[in-house]
Amino acid sequence: MPLIGCVPNVSEGRHEEIIQLISSEIASVRGVKLLDVTSDSELNRSVFTFVGTQTPLRRAVYRMMRVAFEKIDISKHKGKHPRIGIIDVIPFIPLRATTMERCIRLSKTVGKDLAENFGVPVYLYEQSATAPERVSINDIRSGEYEGFFEKIQRPEWKPDFGPARIHPTAGAVAVGARPPIITFNITLKNVTVKGARSIIEEIRAAGARPRQVKAILLDKGRRNKMTIAVNVFDYKNTPMYAVLEAAEKGARREGAQVVGVKLIGLITADVLIKSLNYYMKVEEFDSSQVLEFHLPPRRNRAQ
Repeated sequence: MPLIGCVPNVSEGRHEEIIQLISSEIASVRGVKLLDVTSDSELNRSVFTFVGTQTPLRRAVYRMMRVAFEKIDISKHKGKHPRIGIIDVIPFIPLRATTMERCIRLSKTVGKDLAENFGVPVYLYEQSATAPERVSINDIRSGEYEGFFEKIQRPEWKPDFGPARIHPTAGAVAVGARPPIITFNITLKNVTVKGARSIIEEIRAAGARPRQVKAILLDKGRRNKMTIAVNVFDYKNTPMYAVLEAAEKGARREGAQVVGVKLIGLITADVLIKSLNYYMKVEEFDSSQVLEFHLPPRRNRAQ
């Protein structure tokens, strides 16, 4: 059965009742399995990870957008993560027995659905992008919601679907298809904004190829503690530990410290195994040596 992943980022991380309501709507769709919800109150953002086939995924995205449309007002949103709308970004990811082309088609169908049903401007990004300047979510997100009132008037930023005007309470949304990525935040201590930006360049240079590691500074207000958001696109050739080593190297140079790493959403087992092999020098280790991987899944007692 073709299986596709979906990882929408919603601009709400502080009101648990809204997060729970969105989670319930996703989980209620037959053919969709909600795997993870990661929320951050400082970023005021939640990341939902779920999997399914095309039609159920389309239905789940519609339902979560309906709740977000009713419950979230992007004009009142305050948080440390850049955003353009109540649902900032919706990526579709080929997983089992499916193709990137199928995910691209689904992203276009969903984008058209959202524009027609909610009146929001929709931009296709990553492998669904219709122009080079729309491939990167950072380029689309530049200026954020507040800057989009003017930005959307430029011909080069006419949306792929929907009206050429920002929705006053829902903003805009980016929808696309991409491979699986590893997303995490690195917290630094005793660092200046200038030092953090220098560390970001060190992190970006860790990629096996240019632009395969993206990093942005999330918070610039605190003098002694700052957070860098990292996306590793080519994680098979750029191990997570290589990115963390680059961050440590940059931090030492700047007289700072890496004090924490927070995973955003889910991570693949091979990423952790590579890090285990690197840091613990475990020889010829693989997932078959993990006890829990051999145990049958837990059954829900309510069933």
